[in-house]
Amino acid sequence: MEAALLGLCNWSTLGVCAALKLPQISAVLAARSARGLSLPSLLLELAGFLVFLRYQCYYGYPPLTYLEYPILIAQDVILLLCIFHFNGNVKQATPYIAVLVSSWFVLALQKWIIDLAMNLCTFISVASKFAQLQCLWKTRDSGTVSALTWSLSSYTCARFRSLSQAGVQ
Repeated sequence: MEAALLGLCNWSTLGVCAALKLPQISAVLAARSARGLSLPSLLLELAGFLVFLRYQCYYGYPPLTYLEYPILIAQDVILLLCIFHFNGNVKQATPYIAVLVSSWFVLALQKWIIDLAMNLCTFISVASKFAQLQCLWKTRDSGTVSALTWSLSSYTCARFRSLSQAGVQ
């Protein structure tokens, strides 16, 4: 029973994550504007996803437990490119992408680096959401922010929290 529940949670989270950012990407493309989206928030979220993925790979967890992270990273990179495209210069995304790619290798240089980064992930996640809310407050424009994306994100967070409280990975 426990294995079936774990399997259901893993597959449902994978399915939700596969579509998580699609409403957000659609809203940005339909509005032809990235107004209301926070670049710092997106970069923090990307960093958190990258650390989670690298940590899971580094310690040899089964792929099913982290398969959603490459999907989320790809969707966030698309959003990053959309932000720069609609702000007029896609080439400005290059240094950010270079830092993200190089951090993949830096995280695994020493065990303490990946462990420290993982311990900071909760803070990074909270900072990401705070930065997005701060941006929404400043612009007073939520036109390109997808409520469906936030709802799906809440589901995945609840799933991770419930499994971690149950001691299941």
